[in-house]
Amino acid sequence: MNTKKIRDYKKTLILTDLQRSILVGTLLGDGHLETQDNGKTYRLKIEHQLLQKDYLEWLHNQFKEWVGNGIKHRVKKNDKEYVLFNTYSHGAFRFYGQQFYVNRKKIIPKLINKLLDPIALAIWYMDDGSWKSNHHKTFIIHTVGFVRKDLERVQNALKKNFGIETSLHKQKEKYWRLYIKSESAELFRKIIEPYTSKFPSMQNKMGNIIA
Repeated sequence: MNTKKIRDYKKTLILTDLQRSILVGTLLGDGHLETQDNGKTYRLKIEHQLLQKDYLEWLHNQFKEWVGNGIKHRVKKNDKEYVLFNTYSHGAFRFYGQQFYVNRKKIIPKLINKLLDPIALAIWYMDDGSWKSNHHKTFIIHTVGFVRKDLERVQNALKKNFGIETSLHKQKEKYWRLYIKSESAELFRKIIEPYTSKFPSMQNKMGNIIA
């Protein structure tokens, strides 16, 4: 597809509600928006370890009309294998770039309570979550990179939107992790499991709450 055809094709692209929800979830998690024209347009980059290829392929399929080059494979210096894809640069991502980035640093938007829905929450967990342990019987979201003020904002959104109670625990003197309180663990599971159950690679993150 030549440059003019690509430009004309990109004019036909519109984000669906599902794509918007996935976008919010992955920007809270491992996804990134990149701009090369000072914020006029952005492209979405999503990358996961090869072990989560089923999940990456599903994400790619949800954005397939936005992706020109398909899924790529690479090996990093740590010898771990990754799969990834990039979308076209497009103005449709501008709102999310403006909400989730300040001076190219990722933040949690002030509007997070309006953006966070069950799909976004499930994507965030699949990106950055883990089962704490069979002893604790609850879930963690590893929120390295976000400051406490941002995380308090998302705590309020989780309470308001879903009734989920959380707490913040400091890790290595510097980073924060978001804990789902045990009394909210089963509620949290019920919200995200319709989405996590699609992927064999995610089942180790779901744990066991049976007493």
